[in-house]
Amino acid sequence: MIANMEDLTQRQVDILKAIIREYSESGLPVGSDILEKKYKLGVSPATIRNEMVELAKKGYLKKNHFSSGRIPSARGFRFYIKHLMKQKELSTTDEVAYKNSIWDERAESHRLLSQSVKVLSQKTGLLSLVTTNYGDLYYAGVANLLTEPEFFDLNMSRILFGRLDEYTFWDRILNEFTEIEDQVMCMLGEEDFHDSAFDSMASVWGEFEGNKIKGMVGVVGPKRMYYEEIIPQVRYFSKLIEGIIKEQGF
Repeated sequence: MIANMEDLTQRQVDILKAIIREYSESGLPVGSDILEKKYKLGVSPATIRNEMVELAKKGYLKKNHFSSGRIPSARGFRFYIKHLMKQKELSTTDEVAYKNSIWDERAESHRLLSQSVKVLSQKTGLLSLVTTNYGDLYYAGVANLLTEPEFFDLNMSRILFGRLDEYTFWDRILNEFTEIEDQVMCMLGEEDFHDSAFDSMASVWGEFEGNKIKGMVGVVGPKRMYYEEIIPQVRYFSKLIEGIIKEQGF
């Protein structure tokens, strides 16, 4: 049972799931009243409040400085991704569209990877990056982030956009990439980025490796991104790139 995995009761799991759904949609701190009205949890607002306090004590929620509501922490999102989320599989149409969108650039690795970040940013509506063991960094979709409230924080945006000129920052992430069963790595907030400015940010990465080229393709966006849609896209796209570069002998 889920509850035995990380010391949460089933009621706490249900409340955490509802908070993440609400926060992902609104981007606003979540209070007990809206949970009681909207999510049919079967308990009173007072009980929900008490459970939210317990979830915060356990590190799954945190308090927003400007509101009485709570927002999910990196640990809360990680629990959701691992135990609660149902991934939305790509349709055959989507898979074919991804392949067709980069296929014509397959003969030259630089053009292939440059086109890949453009396509992934368009498909996900996020910032997309590729980094390789040759010291290359490609990105596209910076403007996508400027529509997200989290990136109205000028300090975070300034630091992030500065990082786009620093290959070594992303190379460190590439070197930290460990083999996991899903072939996808999620980086969530301050604890993963090792930078407090990135606390409301997240990224999802997939690895690819050919004969000579090894790298990662991924997206960067708000911590409340729709992981159930983003993770399958990144996983598929990284394997698609890997298949093409192997076929081309890169």
